[in-house]
Amino acid sequence: MTRSYCFLSICLFLLLLAGCQNNQSYPTDYEQLSEDERLVIRFSHVVGEDTPKGTAARKFAELVKKYSNGYIEVQVFANGTLYKDSEELEALMRGDIQMIAPATSKLTHLVPEISVLDLPYAFRSLEEVHDYLQSEVGQELTEKLQKHNLYSVGIWDSGFKQLSNNINPIYTFSDLKGLNMRIMPSDILYKQFEIAGANSKKIDFNTVFNELKKGSIDGQENTLSNISSKNLYSLQHYLTISDHGYLGYLLLFNYEFWNSLSPDVQAILVSALQEVQQWEWDLVNELNIQKQEEIEQCECVEIYTLPEEEKKRWEKAFDPVYDFYKMRYPDRYIKALPKFS
Repeated sequence: MTRSYCFLSICLFLLLLAGCQNNQSYPTDYEQLSEDERLVIRFSHVVGEDTPKGTAARKFAELVKKYSNGYIEVQVFANGTLYKDSEELEALMRGDIQMIAPATSKLTHLVPEISVLDLPYAFRSLEEVHDYLQSEVGQELTEKLQKHNLYSVGIWDSGFKQLSNNINPIYTFSDLKGLNMRIMPSDILYKQFEIAGANSKKIDFNTVFNELKKGSIDGQENTLSNISSKNLYSLQHYLTISDHGYLGYLLLFNYEFWNSLSPDVQAILVSALQEVQQWEWDLVNELNIQKQEEIEQCECVEIYTLPEEEKKRWEKAFDPVYDFYKMRYPDRYIKALPKFS
């Protein structure tokens, strides 16, 4: 089984054993418990229920209910129904909700160094991302979030990002020039498109469809599952399979809430999270392949896959983005990337 976070699997191993022993003390007739009697965890996210994150969130809720005999209830709010893309992080920090799974890019205003994960062509596989986050520098990055009342308990993948637009096909790096592209709030992503001669605009994920429809942006970058779940491809003429950047979600609890939990409750949550994390990692590639096939079947968008030789040219062209990062943040975060180690 792929390794999970070291700080979870080692530090909480004894808690997990204690949780298994104490698990039988929970009431089994959970349907008769009121919300005041249960431990309720509100989990907000902004993507569709049929995406890797949406599917994993539901599975996590089911496992927690099972392992706690219904004492712990995870209430999942998908598609930004509880908080918008730009609102949920502040809501978590305030303690209005207990758990979210934001894209790592959305944490860069709190811990700017995390934008190392946004660097183009920083990783060649999802396994490399997992190993990086489990490394010393990776754990150092996630632990910085604790200063902001956030506690990281894992990573769920969305996959590698692709490019879509409705102006022209993107066959070469120069084809990005002049395009107005939606990005998440990350200086590295802004610099990425600036280097390519494109314009970028920070827009909440749940409003991307309407912005594309209005024509305020020409295109966007995202994983195939997200492009499909929000039907973004129906408004785009061209889709390039570029795999140019990683998109993943850090699983975050409100730190004060996490520390208020009993050891056996923490152990149950860790057990469920570790199981779901591995399951979600296995699901991602399969789901993105499936979504690409669905997009191809619509015959409504021209799909082009970058050859490996062209990807190498793009990677070289993006070198100034790495220089931009190193001018601002410790270069040890870049040196630890698998492509340099």
